[in-house]
Amino acid sequence: MAKRQSDYLKTLLADPPAPTPEIKGALPSPFPVDPAVAPSSAGSNRGMTLLGRESALARIATGEVRQVTQLLLDPARVRVWSGNARHQESLSEDSCRDLIDAILAEGGQKVPAIVRRVQDDPEHDYEVIAGTRRHWAISWLRANNYPDMTFLAQVHVLDDESAFRIADIENRARKDVSDFERARNYRDALESYYNRRQNQMAERLHLSKGWLSKMLTVASLPDWAVAAFFSPSEIQLKTCYPLAQRIASITSKDARDTQAEARMLSVAKRLAADQDARRRSGQSGIPAAQVAHDLLHAQDAQTEPDLLFSGDSAHGRTALTVLSSNRNGVTLRLHAGSGASESELVRLVREALASLAARGRGLQP
Repeated sequence: MAKRQSDYLKTLLADPPAPTPEIKGALPSPFPVDPAVAPSSAGSNRGMTLLGRESALARIATGEVRQVTQLLLDPARVRVWSGNARHQESLSEDSCRDLIDAILAEGGQKVPAIVRRVQDDPEHDYEVIAGTRRHWAISWLRANNYPDMTFLAQVHVLDDESAFRIADIENRARKDVSDFERARNYRDALESYYNRRQNQMAERLHLSKGWLSKMLTVASLPDWAVAAFFSPSEIQLKTCYPLAQRIASITSKDARDTQAEARMLSVAKRLAADQDARRRSGQSGIPAAQVAHDLLHAQDAQTEPDLLFSGDSAHGRTALTVLSSNRNGVTLRLHAGSGASESELVRLVREALASLAARGRGLQP
């Protein structure tokens, strides 16, 4: 036997080397350890080392043991998969503060995200299937005094339907992913992956068919109804399913109720304006339950009379309106969140009275 081959076999059959100290931040082995093929330190089992390695490689080749690759990546080279339900615009330092603090306390990201390789994109090498919040947190840390932070990820080979199922499983446990975000995600997936077959989709996702049907109903909420809420993240199944049912019934092609739809649309516009004013002034929004109640009972509300006067603040928002003028007096409404100063409001009151007087609707002496 040649000397080189002899040395090689001696090395393979020799006692395993002493374990090296654990290096902080080192990645786990990409191969699952199987006790049946793991090398033993006992002298009587030295000859099994080579056989064990050959057996492990054979099991990997047949698919019985799967190799999982973990990488430390630059988050800038990783994009977020468009099929993920999470509303990316809602991620911020405040919403991710707990995760950021945990990563700092642990000296780095410990739970890997799931990614897959991308092609034909010179800006990115991978895309995140599950772990978009971790990706955002690492990106934020790199941009804020921790440039050496890396994004820990497992690389998988996945088609879009498999990627959707993995992302959905993770998002079910996330309280910061709203029902509405998941519902819209289900609606898109039903079209893209399941040929509009709800039963097939429910079976693949192991979901109740009735529950999935309710989620898809909530996903059908029109944009004008969504705008009435302070944030889409506040739209939850329990609160908004009756509203979605009502809107679907009055807007259906077979039994469209245009009058009820118009009244609901009017209330939705008013709520949207109020929510926008509250956001601008830093106030908390109108609760989702109240929004749903007001929209559901829009048909019960009396339509407001035509405004006799409307004046805007310097910020372009309605500050004062005249609701009525009769022998009993003039009814004014001062709008919250308009940004108008007291001097502006006084000026608008004078303008309103002058406008009423010019039309013979002014205050009677």
